[in-house]
Amino acid sequence: MGRLDGKVALVTGGASGIGRAICLSFAREGATVVCNDLRVENARQVVEECGQQASGLAVRADVSKSRQVTQMFARLAKRFSQLDILVNNAGIGLDNPTVRARFNTVMAKQQAELAKTGKIETALEATQNLSDEEWRRMLSVHLDGTFYCSREALKIMHKQRSGKIISIASICGMTGCAGAPHYSAAKAGILGFTRALAREAVVSGVQVNAIAPGYIDTPMTEGLDDNVRRALAMATPAGQFGSPQDIANLAVYLASEESNFVVGQAISPNGGYVIA
Repeated sequence: MGRLDGKVALVTGGASGIGRAICLSFAREGATVVCNDLRVENARQVVEECGQQASGLAVRADVSKSRQVTQMFARLAKRFSQLDILVNNAGIGLDNPTVRARFNTVMAKQQAELAKTGKIETALEATQNLSDEEWRRMLSVHLDGTFYCSREALKIMHKQRSGKIISIASICGMTGCAGAPHYSAAKAGILGFTRALAREAVVSGVQVNAIAPGYIDTPMTEGLDDNVRRALAMATPAGQFGSPQDIANLAVYLASEESNFVVGQAISPNGGYVIA
């Protein structure tokens, strides 16, 4: 008997990385999986990996677009009579090649300066070079997407008087990450939204929480320079990056009835990088 038997779960950005691991773990625990992604063929592959070609659903939607989110939930409601779990996982990183290259170059230079003189002289200058478009896109995918999906999910969960909403934040939202002011702001916004929504939704039987991962081996972190990766791993007391499964294990707990008294929390699996 699975911990999520009979549940229907929607995972946004579920086609790779943390989202994929959550989909697979939910399926193993008995949930019917709805995998959302911009790459719908990849989402279908994940549904197949879950062994749910007939019962599950892959759906394409850009979560930063309110109308597309509404359409996705309409499709979900037509297919299923319930929604028990929402995981707001869809997100982007430093996917602008120019920005990523500069980040890697400057971080490497800072490490060399620190090793040679014990002092960093070169600034990242990320904020002063950040465009309006990059700022808006980061916030729209992470923060707007979390809001749009949570709003639609609550319309279903409120009527059920039950449900779980889990939003993927980051240690960057807790402490701020150099070179990623827009990402840090978006993730901090998710944490604030989670706390407010948790207080509101719990009276309807809906528990809302966040997971704030540390550095995890995913496609999002693959673009980091090897020297930067080593430095981040060394700065983590566990001495390594985490795996998507580390996050999925926690998501299963938060999605299950075992966590019914956990409300408005930001749990951070980070290998000791942030301890609060």
